[in-house]
Amino acid sequence: MIAYVTVGVDNIARAERFYSAFLPALGYGLEEYHGDLSYALPVPAGQSPVSPEFYVKSPFNGGSATAGNGTMIAFEARNQKQVRDLHAAALAAGGFDDGPPGFRAMYGPNFYVGYLRDPQGNKIALFSSNPDEPGRDG
Repeated sequence: MIAYVTVGVDNIARAERFYSAFLPALGYGLEEYHGDLSYALPVPAGQSPVSPEFYVKSPFNGGSATAGNGTMIAFEARNQKQVRDLHAAALAAGGFDDGPPGFRAMYGPNFYVGYLRDPQGNKIALFSSNPDEPGRDG
């Protein structure tokens, strides 16, 4: 099981604006820790944390953050409308479009996805595979 995912950024304030435009709508709460950002799902009393947590940090080595070529983090939305809404909110909050919301021929008929780049260039996917919604062929 993946416990957490971290992306590096050079500008925490810009990153917070971007990620806070959609992660709270997916249930993630924000905590700041030593100037970095930690997004986590709520933990009911007496239960273990829900994985993975998502961290946004300045690189530990003090160098510039770089986006990984081929690296992407995907967040699941409830439905296709939420994918569209959150994609638009993330763009308005300083993100960059890397593929508008829609179906992709190379994926299953119910996989609806929009791709973004955060202000640092990290690739993010927002997707829904809700079987109760119309699919690519329907």
